[in-house]
Amino acid sequence: MNADNRIIVALDVSSQEEAIALLDKLPQVSFWKVGLELFVSSGPGILEILKQREKRIFLDLKFHDIPNTVAGACRAAAKYNVDLLTIHSTCGKDALKVAQLALTEGAAVDKPSPKLIAITLLTSLNSRQLAFELKIPLELPEYALHMALLAKETGLAGAVCSPQEVEQLRMSCGDDFLLVCPGVRPKWADGGDQKRSMTPKAALKAGADYLVIGRPITAAPDPVAAFTRICEELE
Repeated sequence: MNADNRIIVALDVSSQEEAIALLDKLPQVSFWKVGLELFVSSGPGILEILKQREKRIFLDLKFHDIPNTVAGACRAAAKYNVDLLTIHSTCGKDALKVAQLALTEGAAVDKPSPKLIAITLLTSLNSRQLAFELKIPLELPEYALHMALLAKETGLAGAVCSPQEVEQLRMSCGDDFLLVCPGVRPKWADGGDQKRSMTPKAALKAGADYLVIGRPITAAPDPVAAFTRICEELE
């Protein structure tokens, strides 16, 4: 897979119009992430636009609810025919199992079901917050691994983790387990609210399958130049 195909650019904007402007500006990007802000503001219409442009889609809605509710949400989301869909591992085994089953059941007959991947721990959180705010008595790498293994044991396709944990997760979960890393920042980009970040090249070397990169590209003075620079740094 070419380096540029392993970059998922985050459409973290507040309107469909802004999203279309970025799509027009970056036609070379093949994989886009649609998160909560854009999906809530524009609805599934943006997914149809991406499909019309033959783009791959990471629908990052981070489902987190009781088993019956996440199952219903996954069954509905399956009809969007996206490539990746997220759920929090902290829903627990029962919810993860029924979510995966519902996603498979809800997929169109002639279309593959989206790959369900689990959020291990948000990349905006660090070890201190895990211990003192969330009161979780595990070291952060151990906690992230536990969440990833929970996803693997329940049949999910992969997990979302920070690049700082990806090497350990790759060794423990195997080569067939999809690992998607947000919190990726080139050295020349602002870190923003990411607490556990790494450069794109280092994240791929550590074992990431895909890198989610937003503001370093979309908020750059020249998004095309920023995307091109990142791709060149990955070669």
